[in-house]
Amino acid sequence: MPILEHLEELRRRLLVALAAIAVGTVLGYIWYDTHIGPIPHVGTIPSLGEILRGPYCSLPPEARFGASDGECRLLATGVFEMFVLRFKVGALAGLVFSSPIWLSQIWGFITPGLQKNEKRWTLIVGTVAGTLFMIGAVLAYFVLALGLEFLLTIGDEAQISALNGERYFSFAIGLLLVFGVSFEVPLITVMLNVAGVLSYEQLKEKRRYIIVLLFIFAAFITPGQDPISMVILALSLCLMMEIATQIARLNDKRRKKKAAEWLAVDNESASTIDAASPVTGSSGPVAPAEPVRASSDLSTDDIEPAPAPRSRSGARPQPSKYPDEKPDSGQQGGGSYFDDVL
Repeated sequence: MPILEHLEELRRRLLVALAAIAVGTVLGYIWYDTHIGPIPHVGTIPSLGEILRGPYCSLPPEARFGASDGECRLLATGVFEMFVLRFKVGALAGLVFSSPIWLSQIWGFITPGLQKNEKRWTLIVGTVAGTLFMIGAVLAYFVLALGLEFLLTIGDEAQISALNGERYFSFAIGLLLVFGVSFEVPLITVMLNVAGVLSYEQLKEKRRYIIVLLFIFAAFITPGQDPISMVILALSLCLMMEIATQIARLNDKRRKKKAAEWLAVDNESASTIDAASPVTGSSGPVAPAEPVRASSDLSTDDIEPAPAPRSRSGARPQPSKYPDEKPDSGQQGGGSYFDDVL
């Protein structure tokens, strides 16, 4: 399509994606403080605020401010803090709810420019990336309670924690995103191996350095800087990297089976040459070649005259009765007969 039609399609798909995100944000804003259900065989689904406050509410009552009556609430220190916090959480939930729509719009825009195998690989990579992100986010939700218990009870003899909603939700959402994005590192490793940039031997040789780097990475990227979250994230990444390493080993083994024999030979070594196969279908031995006579031994009878050139009208010109006579200037391909012989 022309560039203007591409821009028109891009604008249309962006409007559809933004409309889906807006509808999802409204649903998330309503779900923040509303229970869903009861649903048959499922029961009542708690509100989004209760789900996100779950790790904080699992702490002992003495570790939470104002929890003597058994309630679990967060503080609000600003006038618009509750509204802004609810809107932010609803927008994040709406982004997740509407992900099938805006992802399909992105897919529909880029697929016309991809080949069949590129479409297949893009779909596989996108599916695996989304699955790994969800696994990391779910793991972070359960790790959140352990991290909060360590951070908020480390000095409970002298003080009591009183978290406001903005700081708590920022910490919780940040931890979910960190775990989800970190779980994409093994996928990137496998993609580099498939592209031929990173081999299994390199991963095997640098395994100890990779483990140390993963622990350092987890120490810096974890929002709360608590040892429990850092250790769980580092161990999870080490396990995922080991799985990626084994996938690289299988991929390299499969690639060597399909590769030619001479590709595995060292650059300074010579590869073996296969024996020539006999020619099939020959009736007998090849006759010896006859010697070529020199030009001085050729007579005029051995030289075949070149065909006379045709005129543009298609009529064949008549040969002249006198060999020394020059052809007519109007004849096509004029020249002497000696030139025709050459």
